[in-house]
Amino acid sequence: MTMISIPVSAAINHLLAQEGWARNELIRHAGKTALFDAGMASVRLKAAADGMLQPATEGDTANVTIRVKLSDLPLIAQNRERAFSYVQIEGDADFANSISRLAQNLRWEAEADLARIIGDIPATRLVAGVKAVAETAKATHRKLVENIAEYFLEEQPLLVRPQAVADFASEVTKLRDDVERLGKRIEKLEGSR
Repeated sequence: MTMISIPVSAAINHLLAQEGWARNELIRHAGKTALFDAGMASVRLKAAADGMLQPATEGDTANVTIRVKLSDLPLIAQNRERAFSYVQIEGDADFANSISRLAQNLRWEAEADLARIIGDIPATRLVAGVKAVAETAKATHRKLVENIAEYFLEEQPLLVRPQAVADFASEVTKLRDDVERLGKRIEKLEGSR
C-alpha cells in the first residue's frame, strides 16, 4: 500500500459520502482494484462493498490501470470532461467507464464544508471572495498574454499573424504564376522571330 493512497482515498470518500449515485456506481464494482500510475507516483484504490474506496495493497491485482503523464496533469485539471483522452487505459472497460463518470461528475462543495466550520454566511462570502480572486487572476493572465502577443506582433515584430503569412504565400504564388506567364510570352516572341 502506498502512503499516498490513504489521503487520496480519504479525499475521494469525502466526496462519495455526499453523492449516493456515485456510491451506487462503485457498488457494482465492489472488490475491484484500480491502479492510477503517474510514473513517479502511483495510487491503488479498491472499491468496497459500501461504494466507498479503500487503499489497496501491492498484492491486489489491478482490474484497470490508468496511466497518465505528469506533464498532462494541468491539461486534465483544466478540462475534466476530456480528462480520459489524456490517459492510457488497460483492463476492465466497464470499471474504467465508471471511474471516468465519477471523475467528470464528482465535485467538492467547499462552501458546504466551510459552513460546518465557520458558519453559512462567512463560508458563502469566503468562497465568493476566492472565486472573485480566481476570476481576476484569470482575466489578468489573459490580458498579460494578449499584451505580450501584441508587443511581439506590432511593436517589436518577432511574431507574424497567420493572416499575414497566408497573404504573403498568396502573393508569392501570384508572382510565380506571373513570372511563368511572362516566360511563356518571351518564348513565344523569340519563336516568332
